[in-house]
Amino acid sequence: MVLDASSSLLTGKVAVVTGAARGIGAATAVALARFGADVAICDKEDQSTTLKALEETGRKVYAGTLDVRDTEAVEAFVQGAHAELGALDVLVNNAGGGFWAPFLEVSPKGQRALIDENFTTVANVVRSGVPLMNDGGSIVNVTSVEAHRAAPGFAVYAAMKAAVEQLTKSLALELAHRRIRVNCVAPDAIPTPGDEGLAESVGGLDYAAKVPFGLGTPDDCAAPIVFLAGPMSGFMTGTTLHVDGGTHAASGWTRRPDGVWTP
Repeated sequence: MVLDASSSLLTGKVAVVTGAARGIGAATAVALARFGADVAICDKEDQSTTLKALEETGRKVYAGTLDVRDTEAVEAFVQGAHAELGALDVLVNNAGGGFWAPFLEVSPKGQRALIDENFTTVANVVRSGVPLMNDGGSIVNVTSVEAHRAAPGFAVYAAMKAAVEQLTKSLALELAHRRIRVNCVAPDAIPTPGDEGLAESVGGLDYAAKVPFGLGTPDDCAAPIVFLAGPMSGFMTGTTLHVDGGTHAASGWTRRPDGVWTP
């Protein structure tokens, strides 16, 4: 491949993005379209804002309102996207979520909800989507910095994010014969709607003080996803990009008000 500005484009590609109503999912869907892809989006929440932004790009759009924990609903959505837009090239598994609670206080029902929301969703989309993908496609799984460190109060959530990273590595090998690349992004410090209550649940801490770059934006995560979706990352598979403003590197170091970092 000769590298030039066009190497970053996704012209003619078809991408699927889950959890696209807001935050990282919405930013990713719009970014993919701006780089030339036709985009299928889904969420159980209202996606009208994302749809409006996508329509302004001039790309083809397909949308479904569904819960990606529902295997049959995912199958119908993916089949519809394929029928409307053509063979798939990119799957972005962004849907997920969690809540704060000590592990011993998480009920079996709560545990199952966390597993389904953060792992089963990915499995559903991969199983439904891969048979409809072109060879040479790309799967990007959105995990979290919590997959790489202890997460008291978020133990099941973190375990599922780690499970998705492990699944990513295994899928990278299983799909290598088709040159379908499978990678992760592990974000942190990117506030999105729905996260407002998390800081309060852990004591209202100033999380930005723990992050070398401070807080990011959904576009900061959308950018590396676009990179992993396209030809510029054609020799990358089974790996994780940390999109966290330096959180993973900091490993517990915290910046004091006077700017000094302390362990």
